[in-house]
Parts: sequence; C-alpha cells; structure tokens
Amino acid sequence: LESSFFAFRNTLSRFIESYERVIKEYNNGYVYISKEHINKVFQFLDEDNPEGIERLIEQKRAERLDAKQFSPDFLDELKSDLKILKNVQAMWEGIRRDPKWNSFGDLLKGNRQFRKNKLIIFTESKETAEYLAERVAEEIDSKVILFTGSSTAADREKILANFDPRAFQPKDDYRILVTTEVLSEGVNLHRANMVVNYDIPWNPTRLIQRVGRVNRVDTEFDTIHTYNFFPTDESEDVIKLKAAAEAKIEAFIEMLGSDARLLTEGEEIKSHDLFMRLNSRKTITGEDESEESELQYLAEIRSIRDSRPDLFERIKRLPKKARSTRKLEVLAALQEYPALLTYFRQGKLDKFFLAQASTQPSAELDFFAAVKLLKPEDEEEKRLSITREFYPLLEGNKQAFLEATTIEGGDGVPHRNSPNDAYILKRLKAKDIRKFQGFTDEDELYVRQVIGLLDDGALPRPTTKKVATSLKKEAAPLRVLGILKRDIPREFFQATPADASRNAYSPREVILSSFISEPADSSKQ
Repeated sequence: LESSFFAFRNTLSRFIESYERVIKEYNNGYVYISKEHINKVFQFLDEDNPEGIERLIEQKRAERLDAKQFSPDFLDELKSDLKILKNVQAMWEGIRRDPKWNSFGDLLKGNRQFRKNKLIIFTESKETAEYLAERVAEEIDSKVILFTGSSTAADREKILANFDPRAFQPKDDYRILVTTEVLSEGVNLHRANMVVNYDIPWNPTRLIQRVGRVNRVDTEFDTIHTYNFFPTDESEDVIKLKAAAEAKIEAFIEMLGSDARLLTEGEEIKSHDLFMRLNSRKTITGEDESEESELQYLAEIRSIRDSRPDLFERIKRLPKKARSTRKLEVLAALQEYPALLTYFRQGKLDKFFLAQASTQPSAELDFFAAVKLLKPEDEEEKRLSITREFYPLLEGNKQAFLEATTIEGGDGVPHRNSPNDAYILKRLKAKDIRKFQGFTDEDELYVRQVIGLLDDGALPRPTTKKVATSLKKEAAPLRVLGILKRDIPREFFQATPADASRNAYSPREVILSSFISEPADSSKQ
C-alpha cells in the first residue's frame, strides 16, 4: 500500500488468486508448498503437467502434502481469509483517486528543478515502477524510460547513454528514469542530480546506494537533491517504516559522529573502510551480527570520551614508544612466547606487527587480531617489567614495517621526472584538458593542485604508476578527473605541495608496544 495504490490492488488480486488455487487443490486432496516456485506449481497444474510438478518436488523446490495431514478447520480458515480479501477488494473497486501520485505529480509540475534537470525515481515495486513510468509519460514528460529486473541489456545501454556522463556516445533522448533497486548499485547516473524515493526501503542502506548513483566524484553539480515519500501517519502507526529508517540513520550518526555526511561517497572518517563495510555488509540493518565491526570499538572510545574524560585525556597524552608487559593465554595469532606486538604509524598509515620467539619474520596483523592481544579483560591488570628479550623482537617488527612501507610508499624520497610523472603532466597540460568547458572552478583548481604535486615530485611512484596506467585507457576529461580523484589519496592535498610532500614522507614512528609473556612463567617475573 505504501508503494502505490496500483501495486496494492495487484497484490490483493494475487492473494485472492493464490487462496482460490490452494482451496481448489485442497479439495482435490493435496496442498502444495513452495517458498519461491508456487506460481510455477500453479502453472503446471493449469497445463495439466504432472511431470513438471514432480520435477520441482524431486529438486526440493516444492513440497506436496496430503490434505488429510491438515486440521479439519484448515479449509474453513482459508475460506474465511478469502472472504476478507474479497471484501477488501470490493471496497477498493470504487477508489480511483491516488493522493500519493497527485502530490508527486504536483511536485514534478511545480518545481522548476524537476521541470529542467534529469531525475531518477526509485521504487521497490516493479508494478509501481511501471505505473509511474506510464503516468509520468502521459502527464509530465514523454522523455521517460523504465528499467526493472525484466528490462533488456539494450535498455541498460540506453540508460547509460542518457544518464552516465562517461558514456562513449552520450545522448539526450530521456530526462526521467524510473527504476527499481536493480539500478541502485554498480552504475553511474550522475548526469542527474535529483533522486526521488517514491517509497522507503526497510533497509536504509539502500537509500545511500541510490543517492550514490548520482553523487560521484566527477559530477558537475554542486548540490544533490533527494526527495523522500514517507508513509502517511495512519500507515506509519502500523508499519513503523519511517521510524525504523530514522532510527537506523541515527545509528550512523551516533557511531560516526554528527559531522559524518551519510549520503555521500568518500566520507570524512578516520577509518575509510569502516564506512565501506557499513554500506556493503549492511551492518546498520542488524544483519550479519556475527561479523566483527570496528563500530563496537568506536562506540567504546566515544563512551570513554564522554563519561570518563580524565581517562580519555590520559590516553591522548601517552608518549610515543609507550610499552608494557603482560601475561596472556595463547590466542589464534599468538603461537610462541615471548612475543611483541608493535603499533606503527607513518603519516596516515597505521600497521600492527607481531614478532614471536622463533626466527620467523614478524607478521602483520589486522586491527581485529591486534586488538585481541592489546585489550585486557581486567581493567586493573598490572603492568609487568620489560625483559631483555623485548629489544630483538622490536627490531624485527621495525624491519618488517620498514619493508612494508618501502613497498607501499615507494622509495621513500621525493622524485622528479619519472616517466609516469611526465606522462600525467603531459595529459593534464594538453589542450583537451586545459580548455575543457565541463569542469567547474573547483575541478580546475583540483587539476592545478595535481600538477603542482607532480612538479614538486610529491607523489609516490606507486601512485603515479597507477594513475598513468589508468589514464592510458581513458580520453574523456571527466573520466580523467575521476581517475585522479579515485587514485590520488586525499592526504596529499594540503595547503601547499611542500606540505603534501612532508606528509607523504613523514618519519616512521613506534606508537606503542605490548610485550607478551607466558602465564606459566609468573614465578620467574
């Protein structure tokens, strides 16, 4: 009902048809059950195709039960439900007015931006999408295209040509796109800057994915407009859809801070992949709760900051190279004693390395493995004395971090005139880029900043190699801009190229170390 009156009527008709079929087959002696293929079962029954039904049953896609297995009042309950459904259908037969469409139509007609710009209308229902496309074409603008799960590859190409600025041969045959969730991921549609959510999905992550189709790094628009159609107050009292969506969005803000821009890509968050995981693994929906998430640790830090400011300040003031010793039972990452976990930083780069008693080289740990070794179960746990075994283990971790950052960060010194630098500079100074009229003032400033970084040799060789390789495959100026913004980390763009260079080649620092000894050795400490 909250999607559209049209979809509700069709759903009601399907319910009635399903009940009638179940009652008919019950009277024939059987009840068919299938989570996903019940319509196929009914089709085979209509076609008098028992072999098809048997195949579904053999493939475990359907189940056939003897009617005698059901309670005597089962048929009466089916008939009672069917009567209610038919009464509801009769009540709706006289309703022709669609207030939701009327409000939407008035918005499309009355808002100048809706009359001028390209826009995308999302809905969860295929039937609603078909209904909207037809009414928009009849009453608003004939330049409308529909895309659902039943659409063809040719339809998809039409959409990309009309809504993706990176299309090889852009067209302007369509101004309005009506689509379902099938286009909420994996495509660029940022020739439009307006998104309408005609209904609200239960999973608010989809709202973010929808807006992400138009909010791309190389969009020509300064502002992205999003319009949401929430349930009526009466429906909201029953289904609580708006409240659920708002609660989950508030969870984003609570965990990430009120300055986190929830409906954009490339969020300003310390741990960039945190937001990516939230978006892709649906952490906010409560699904996949068994998976580890940085959210719980971020929430704990925020709790300490707000409720125990003295402790938070002490943590902030810990000196670099802080170290301690503790006894710890064997964990997955810990196989030998003694061991040393060291946390390193170089500029924006963080890494954890674990050295153990054997001659094996130090191993890099991810955040979750490291935190299991660092976090005490007892807050009152006493720090133990450092032993002489600490120092060779620390040297092993330092060497491992040096090797890792040398590989990832290049040769460690600013460089000039590498072939990749020269190629990128040549591309950015070419006439098709310099004179391109599709760039905004901000885009032009960004390109000049990249040129400045290259002139000063401030970008690491791996970065320039990646950019140059990508640029050799692209010619369109907007795609060139997109490659630069995608492949050059934001931390290089400081006040001056010299600042960026200093940040990129900042010193390697030991932040803290935890020396781990065997619990059974307590008598020796």
